[in-house]
Order: sequence, then structure tokens, then C-alpha cells
Amino acid sequence: MFKNIGSKVQQGFTLIELMIVVAIIGILAAIAIPAYQDYVIRSQVSEGLAMASASKASVAEFYANRGTWPSNNSTAGIGAAGTIDGKYVSAITIAGGGITVSFGNDANTKIASETLGLTPGASANGDVIWRCGNAVFNAAASVITTGVTAGVTTGTMPNKYMPSACRP
Repeated sequence: MFKNIGSKVQQGFTLIELMIVVAIIGILAAIAIPAYQDYVIRSQVSEGLAMASASKASVAEFYANRGTWPSNNSTAGIGAAGTIDGKYVSAITIAGGGITVSFGNDANTKIASETLGLTPGASANGDVIWRCGNAVFNAAASVITTGVTAGVTTGTMPNKYMPSACRP
């Protein structure tokens, strides 16, 4: 009945066990935080692509009606470049049919001065198709880019921050 009077029952964790848990949490955090930051930046870039959809429609309509690419925002029928802005986008510019999305405002500092380009092309039957960033046009389509201002629409955005559809 009185066998356990002198013995103590151990409760809790030892210091070594706690240090191992802290080390594991530190390693996981060191991996997760940079990956999450890249995810946040890619979501900011996605805002630019969503905002550019109205400009893409205007360029496509202009091409369908006239058979040439619009030279600037005004001829495409949209507002001036600086007036088209969002939380992360500072301007959307049309030049020679190509669309350039400029990032700024509240964008992450890693992309605050970067641009993302959208290059138009026309298929053999006249449909307007788009190339985002450094991606290539669909090999199956016969793409006509005559009149598109060269070099304007590739942009300066690093590949790791572009959506997967825009990477080469």
C-alpha cells in the first residue's frame, strides 16, 4: 500500500526534447516563409493579368475591325496608361498592339518596378491569341505578328514570379 511513497513520477518534457521540437519548427519556418512570399508575389502579378483583360479585349476588337494593331491606349479605346491602376499595378500601356503591365503602388519591392508583357498574334483564321511574358505561342497555331512592336511586350518580370502560363 505504501510502496510508491519515496519515488517521484516524472511529468513533462526534458530540455533536450523541447530543444528538438524548437529546432524542427525553425527548420520548417525557414522553408515555408520564402515559399509563401513567392506565392504572395505571384498573386500580385495575377492582379495585373486580370486588369489587362479589358485591354486585351480592346486590342482584339480593334484588330478584328481594322486588321491592324492599335498603336497606343487612345487608339485602342481605353484610358491613358497612368489612369489604369490597381492596388499592385501602376499602369497598363498599349504600344503597337502589345500590352505592358507595370507594377508599383503597394506591390512587393521585388516586383515594384517590373513589367509584364502580353504579345498579340493572329491565327490563320483571324483569331487573336496572346503570349504572356516569355512564353511561346502555341506551336499548332500559325501566328501572324506583323505590326506588333517587337521587344515591348516581353517585360522585365523574373520568371519565378510569373504565373505558369507566362513562363517559357
